Amino acid sequence: MKRTSLTGALCPVARALDVIGDWWSLLIVRDAFDGICRFSAFQQNLGIARGMLSTRLHALVEAGILTLAPASDGSAYKEYVLTPQGRALFPVIVALRQWGEDHLYAPGEPRSVLVDTRTDAPVARLDVRARDGRPLDWTETAVRGR
Repeated sequence: MKRTSLTGALCPVARALDVIGDWWSLLIVRDAFDGICRFSAFQQNLGIARGMLSTRLHALVEAGILTLAPASDGSAYKEYVLTPQGRALFPVIVALRQWGEDHLYAPGEPRSVLVDTRTDAPVARLDVRARDGRPLDWTETAVRGR
């Protein structure tokens, strides 16, 4: 099936999904946050076909999420590194992780945990807040300017 581009959509969610909406792209970004930076390591960790991985990495570089850099160990390899735009996806990955923890695991089922490296304590829950700091529920928000 041919994909429809959402680059001209008025909705920022649609435009974001146009860039990072497929699961492979988000899993590549997740792995980049976990320190994976080489093609072979992405492929091994994800179990993704080489052609599919190459296509997704190219698209993420084109979108400005990743950049290619010389290998940090001085070898002839190239590494995929998150750009500032890519690093700005961290709260998105954390939100997806927390949603998955809340809704996709049975009580007591083992899972990985995102921790603060300074304290080794689990990361606090994300929430949406008003400019004045009070927590907001979805029923207290609206989209304007359509």
